[in-house]
Amino acid sequence: MVNLFKRMRKLKTMLEVRAGTGAAIFPTLATASKEFPAVTRLHLTYAQKIYGGHQGARHFWRNCLPRLKYHNPGVRMTVQQTEDQAGPAALTIYFAERVSSTASAVAGKTQVTDKHAPAPEASEKTAVVDLKNLTWEEIWSRVQASTGAEDVPVSEADQEEAKKLKAISEKAVGDRERIKAMRQAKKDQERMLAEARGEVEKLKTA
Repeated sequence: MVNLFKRMRKLKTMLEVRAGTGAAIFPTLATASKEFPAVTRLHLTYAQKIYGGHQGARHFWRNCLPRLKYHNPGVRMTVQQTEDQAGPAALTIYFAERVSSTASAVAGKTQVTDKHAPAPEASEKTAVVDLKNLTWEEIWSRVQASTGAEDVPVSEADQEEAKKLKAISEKAVGDRERIKAMRQAKKDQERMLAEARGEVEKLKTA
C-alpha cells in the first residue's frame, strides 16, 4: 500500500509538471516569427511574503515556472526572492534581437524596473512585466500574450493516467470514510460495554 501511494504521488507530480497552466513552448530561433521573436531566458523577482501585491508572483513561480522549464529546457530561468515587500514583483522576458510588439505594449502599461534582473546580452532585448496585484493566472495570460507561447496539448497517455489517479483518489476517500466509520463503531461498542459493566457493578454493590 505504501508503494502504491508513493507511485501515486510520483505520477501526480509528473502529470502536474507536464500539463496545466504554463505547459507551453516558447518560440525558438528555429520557430520565431515576425510577430514573436525567440525567447532566450526569463527572470522572476518577488518578495518572500505575499502581502504588498506579491502573492500572484509567488504562485506563478510555484505553479507555472516548473511547467515552463520542463517544456523549454533550453531557456534559462532565474528567480530572485527578496525581503523588500515594497520592491517590485516583476518578470523580465529576454528576447533574441528584438521585443515583440505585444510585450512592448504589456510592459509599457506600467513602467517598472528590476535591479535584480541580469543585464541582457548584446543580442538580447528585454521587456519587464509588472506582476504586482495580479493573480498567477493573469500573469500567465500576459506572459503568453507577450511571447506567443503555444500550449502543449495533453497526451492521451497523460489523460488516461489522470483518470486512473482520479479513480484511485475517489476510492481512497471512500476507504477512509469506511475505516473511520468502523473505528467509530468500535469505539461506540466499547463505550456501551463499559457502561454495561458499570451498571452490573452497581447492581452487585446495591
